[in-house]
Amino acid sequence: MPKAADLTPLGVAALALLAEGPMHPYEMYQVLMARHEDRLVKVRPGTLYHAVGRLAENGLVEAAGTEREGNRPERTTYRITSAGHEALDTRLQDMLATPINEYPTFPHAIAEAHHLPAEVVAELLEGRLAALGADLDFLQQAEVAVTAKGLERKYWIDVTYQQAMLRTEISWIRELLAELRSGQLPWDNPQPTPSALSTKPKESLGKRS
Repeated sequence: MPKAADLTPLGVAALALLAEGPMHPYEMYQVLMARHEDRLVKVRPGTLYHAVGRLAENGLVEAAGTEREGNRPERTTYRITSAGHEALDTRLQDMLATPINEYPTFPHAIAEAHHLPAEVVAELLEGRLAALGADLDFLQQAEVAVTAKGLERKYWIDVTYQQAMLRTEISWIRELLAELRSGQLPWDNPQPTPSALSTKPKESLGKRS
């Protein structure tokens, strides 16, 4: 039996869906996309089928039956096992309690941004702000939609968490842009790349006249 820590994010998402009730992988994919959970885990039909297959091999889910629609191939419906419930609970407890450095790209980019001219950094951050603003608008609309449906908040608290993270990043970037433009944050011109450096002509190796 694999350790709960071995569960991938997609494996956790699959087990959580099957904890709600039996489904076939394509139905699981449709539900994940309808809930916009592709914002939280990387979801592709092929990878989801593979993830469910691995869960079945490890005894965390099991086949509950098959169904056919028209001339389409049979689809296997899966259900979570008691071992799957235990693995899901253990993994969720660990994910909630233990901070993990997931090596996000943006902090790394910010750490190395001094290699670019200040005006280039400012322009790129303005573009990032626009993208983050669009993401925040989407999440706010999602909150309105689920609230209108009367869905209990415990099912979509991730939406408010993502909003909070976006607002924090937007605020931080705006402050950085203000510092760059006012000169409060000194920003030296980046060093030229080796290819841009002028090279002195080599002296002839022959005898001098």
